[in-house]
Amino acid sequence: MEKNSEVEKHLLGSGIPCVKHKCMKCCIETSMPLSRSDIKRILKEGYQFRDFAVKIGKEWCLRNSSGRCIFSSEGVCKIYSFRPEGCRIYPLVYDENTRKAMLDPTCPYGYDFEVREEDVKNLKILLKRLKKETRREYRQPPARARPRASHATVLTKLSYT
Repeated sequence: MEKNSEVEKHLLGSGIPCVKHKCMKCCIETSMPLSRSDIKRILKEGYQFRDFAVKIGKEWCLRNSSGRCIFSSEGVCKIYSFRPEGCRIYPLVYDENTRKAMLDPTCPYGYDFEVREEDVKNLKILLKRLKKETRREYRQPPARARPRASHATVLTKLSYT
């Protein structure tokens, strides 16, 4: 019997497989892009922009601290209920080589998720929005030492073309 047919599938946004397996692999060395709505949502919760965002190339991304997402703490996400859209839709990513949405092969529990047509549509909408937003320059907070951008493990397969 195949691995996929033995597992109960869960909706992408549920996070059930991640919680069940206590997995936060996608939070290690993340460079999750932040949309304007993500930033507004996090700011509304009282977090300071400079504490959670870092500019990588032309886009704002989640900041890392000690190799993990700034919001990863003791095996849980401190902003889970208002996490960025990319985190909500992960492990669904866009593979620029095949030009198709797919489950990220680096996600150890990707096979536990059910991907619906609506999820693929939402991913494409998010990519278009991020592309549009990166064309505009966000106002940067006052200059401070910014950490060097590390390689991405989460949405590295996204294409903005």
